[in-house]
This record gives sequence, C-alpha cells and structure tokens, in this order.
Amino acid sequence: MQEGKAITVAPIDQLMTTQETANFLGISRPTLVKLLEEGEIAFERTTGGRHRKVWLADAIGYQERKRIQRRTALRDLTSEAAALGLYDADSENYREALT
Repeated sequence: MQEGKAITVAPIDQLMTTQETANFLGISRPTLVKLLEEGEIAFERTTGGRHRKVWLADAIGYQERKRIQRRTALRDLTSEAAALGLYDADSENYREALT
C-alpha cells in the first residue's frame, strides 16, 4: 500500500476462476491449466464439468511451495559459489571456472 500498489482482501475459502488464479500467480492461463492437469495445484470442476475452479488457499499454497524452492535453489547456488571461491573472483576467473 505504501508504494501505491493495489491490494485485494479476500477470504481464504474463496473459489477463483482459472483466469483469476493465473492473474493472482502472475502466470498465463494456459500455464496454469498445465499446472492443474499435472496435479501441481488442486482444483474442482463446476457442475457439468466444463470449468475449473481453484481455492485461494490452494493457490497460496502453491505460491509458497515455489517460494521455498527458489530460496533453496539460491542457497545451494550461493553455497556452491562460495565453496568454489567465486565470490572473490573477477570475470576472467568466472570464465575459467565455467570451462
């Protein structure tokens, strides 16, 4: 709010459309549908089975799992770079380490 960005307040038990969920996660709708079909995010089908709906809590859970994966990957890369002494290296040393 301090930065002038819009915020949304919603109940955790809210059902969202695939487009709303994609917007919330900052991904395209086709990418979201792929994640749904791969079982990465739980969803429900509406009556008639044509449309998918996602609980806000499930979208938040996916978002948190991805955040943890990114942090873990960054920590691992940082540890590896430190072990290889790349933090003190100049650009020539990077080239040597990568070849």
